[in-house]
Amino acid sequence: MTAPTPIRVLLADDQTLVRASFAMLVASAGDMEVVAEAGTGRQAVDLARSARADLVVMDIRMPDLDGIEATRLIAADEDLAGVKVLVLTTYDTDEHIVDALRAGASGFLVKDIRPAELLDAIRTVAAGDSLLSPGPTARLIARFLSAPDTATPAVGGPDVLSERERQVLTLVARGFNNTEIADALGLSPLTAKTHVSRIMGKLGARDRAQLVIVAYESGLVTPGAV
Repeated sequence: MTAPTPIRVLLADDQTLVRASFAMLVASAGDMEVVAEAGTGRQAVDLARSARADLVVMDIRMPDLDGIEATRLIAADEDLAGVKVLVLTTYDTDEHIVDALRAGASGFLVKDIRPAELLDAIRTVAAGDSLLSPGPTARLIARFLSAPDTATPAVGGPDVLSERERQVLTLVARGFNNTEIADALGLSPLTAKTHVSRIMGKLGARDRAQLVIVAYESGLVTPGAV
């Protein structure tokens, strides 16, 4: 049987030693490989295209172009539609979490996670899922999005969804994966996945991260309910 194609990872961080340590970690996993390394946000955007990366591990604080803007450029480029971005930073403030998601990131992690957690995060995001933990991170997102000057994303609202789809969206916003959604609602994992896909189609959402933003901004999920 043919072995699955490794996940092609681009590492973007302005610290050489950090990139080297991440590269060693990724190389130790049999299902992924480092195809390029970038020291600036501008390089990350260029290399995402030329190296045909599947996923970018993106630092936020970088010279020339920060990770948020680099993520925004990657997400807006139709030629890079399949490229996922996992933001990894030492900063975990409300603004950075929400800015990363708005820019198009599919996941957000701080650098003090365990090595195995980073590898699992790469697999999760590369598979098309968002990495949004249901605990403090979700509360931070909810609190920031409740601010009066927060812009509404250019996607539809949950009023176009069926009652079941609203239930599924609520669980997505709370950080549930497809299996957990299936268990909570008495569905098969495939049915749960189908519901999520249909919801994204109806709302015009790019990924699960945008679904989270829609759920919070519409009031379907509130901070106290997370």
